[in-house]
Amino acid sequence: MFKLLKYAKEYKIYAFISPILMIGEVVFELMIPRVMSDIVDIITADGANSDVNLIVKLGVRMFIYACLSLICGASAARIASLAGMGFGSNLRNALIGKVQTFSFSNIDRFSTASLITRVSTDVTSVQNTFLMLIRGFFRSPIQMASALIIAVKMSKRVSSVFAISLPLIVIALIIAGPIALKRFKIMLKKFDNFNASIQENLTNIRVVKSFVRTDYEKKKYNESNEDLFKSAIHAEKILMLGEPLLMLVMYGTIMGIVIASTKAISYGEMSVGNFTAIFAYVMQILMGFIFTIVMLAQIFMSEASAKRIQEVLNEIPDIQNPENPVEKVEDGSIEFKNVRFGYGEGKDILKNISCRIESGEMVGIMGPTGSSKSSLVQLIPRLYDVREGQVLVGGVDVRKYDLCTLRDAVSMVLQKNVLFSGTIAENLRWGNKDASQEELEEACKIADAHEFVLARPDGYNQDLGQGGVNVSGGQKQRLCIARALLKNPKILILDDSTSAVDTATDAKIRDGLRKSKADVTKIIIAQRVSSISDCDKIIIMDNGEINDIGTHEELLQRNEIYKDIYESQQKGVDEANEQGGDD
Repeated sequence: MFKLLKYAKEYKIYAFISPILMIGEVVFELMIPRVMSDIVDIITADGANSDVNLIVKLGVRMFIYACLSLICGASAARIASLAGMGFGSNLRNALIGKVQTFSFSNIDRFSTASLITRVSTDVTSVQNTFLMLIRGFFRSPIQMASALIIAVKMSKRVSSVFAISLPLIVIALIIAGPIALKRFKIMLKKFDNFNASIQENLTNIRVVKSFVRTDYEKKKYNESNEDLFKSAIHAEKILMLGEPLLMLVMYGTIMGIVIASTKAISYGEMSVGNFTAIFAYVMQILMGFIFTIVMLAQIFMSEASAKRIQEVLNEIPDIQNPENPVEKVEDGSIEFKNVRFGYGEGKDILKNISCRIESGEMVGIMGPTGSSKSSLVQLIPRLYDVREGQVLVGGVDVRKYDLCTLRDAVSMVLQKNVLFSGTIAENLRWGNKDASQEELEEACKIADAHEFVLARPDGYNQDLGQGGVNVSGGQKQRLCIARALLKNPKILILDDSTSAVDTATDAKIRDGLRKSKADVTKIIIAQRVSSISDCDKIIIMDNGEINDIGTHEELLQRNEIYKDIYESQQKGVDEANEQGGDD
């Protein structure tokens, strides 16, 4: 928890002033019972002959103390809130900033749902604890200690009751604290699973509804929710058990104080006014102790959250900029030299990959499902690092480049096409934030998207909705291609990015790329032979290795994998044509 306090640096003056004001509140609160004691003693001693003027003066003094205590407390609460919210904001910014530096492998280790929980729930827990600490860390101990000292001075007999009650509470805390911490750690892991369930359900709601799996998803959600509920109850049991026990000790202490005070008054050792003051101090001691226990319970809960936050902040990105990085990519040539790669600690999924792609070439990649085609191209912009060998871009090992320089030179359109909330133009300008309207239209013409964009009521200012829900799968793919082109890359990678468009549109896009982007290296991963048949060369992948490299005609002559794919697809086309003719 305390390691995270560096994110409250700019609010340290607030964190310093708030406890001082809280101490002021305590001081004035401690004065009130003494004044009240004097008033009671005057009334009980003189009865009807009491000095009214003196009582009024004491009452005014008590009122002033109460007002000063209120002002100090309210000011401290406001200042503490500013510090607490600022601390939480800085901590969230630090987490998001750190996550943005992660490679895919770092994110895979935590999972998206877990990161969301840490940025939201865990930060809120730590923020609340910080707020409670700067308001009560000094206030409660000072209030308890001062009230106890005053009470002991007023009557040792009465105050001796605390010698029994306070140690009982301390012992209970020492025993319960570690158990509570362990249980809350388990609860937070369940929270991760719960968030993952919600995220998956909402992200894939169309699939859920199209397969009529609503009841199944409800059941899965209920199971996750019930699991979290049971874990939370298990964690809260310590606190739920502690509250009635604390009340029992508290009321037992009050009863002991009343009994001891009654005897002291009857023996003439204490006045009624002193009893009133001691009783008020007893309540302050007990309230301070309760707040301290609540604060400790909050610390126990937030300790697990703080550790989870610290795990993210301490995570070292697998992929970082080298010292003295290369700041320019000379051309779009690519070379793989004896590359081996696998995810995490798993086995190699790419083995002995060696090939060269010249700058400006259009290269197709094809192979059976699971042959690691996508994994291969993700090594080019260094989304992952190789285990062995080298990947060279522009004749330089990708590990020697500045990451921004390398990734600015490589545009990727992934299998899962992602658009963001906003207009079509705003989405396209992810590729180039300064792109003019003419540049947007030119990119869309190459991607065969210009016509359908203009057909929209608002054209390029049409709002796409969250995730691009207002466009079809094929339209989304074409917009993503146009967005990638706006980067003016040296290398363009299309990872099965035209699967949702018809073959005629696919051919238009390839033709546009060849004519308008002749100097750009183009890599097309496809399942359809027609999408890559006119490429300069085609790489056949099989079981994580390069099976063959050649042109369409060469591979048809000698490669069984390519020939089987081509014949099966051609057979499907012929059958479709025959059925169309019969109709």
